[in-house]
Amino acid sequence: MTIKPLIILPDPVLRQVSKPIERVDADLQRVVDDMLDTMYDAPGIGLAAIQVGVARRMLVIDLSKEGEEKQPLVFINPEIVSSSDERSVYEEGCLSIPDYYAEVERPAKVTAKYLDREGKEQSVEADGLLATCLQHEIDHLNGVLFIDHISRLKREMVIKKFTKSAKSKAL
Repeated sequence: MTIKPLIILPDPVLRQVSKPIERVDADLQRVVDDMLDTMYDAPGIGLAAIQVGVARRMLVIDLSKEGEEKQPLVFINPEIVSSSDERSVYEEGCLSIPDYYAEVERPAKVTAKYLDREGKEQSVEADGLLATCLQHEIDHLNGVLFIDHISRLKREMVIKKFTKSAKSKAL
């Protein structure tokens, strides 16, 4: 198991649309383990494969609190099949946009279908933080970032800041 480097804004990789996974096998299991190690090390509560440079439709989530037993969730080819009209607002952050947080409004409840770690079809009805996290990570698989849900002015300021930072690190 390996901790992978995180892809950071403004890297164009974050805008790629991830490809569906055809087969759940030992290689995929290794990628899942690496993603979990990377997420825990960051530390974060969710990570999409594209954030470690793997353009495949999978993500991991663990909403357990510090000191609690880890409860990793693995979502392969996740798809939101329904969402509530009711909305909720959470302050979101992202491992690929470090130290930036903004309030984002999303559907309060979602139903998603996916394959689990063993490749079995599953469905989950999520609300609260799990619903927000699922939507955030599935957005990543579609090349969408949480800053795409905030005002254009704020988004442009964030992108400008991270572009400037990336240029200064490259020198």
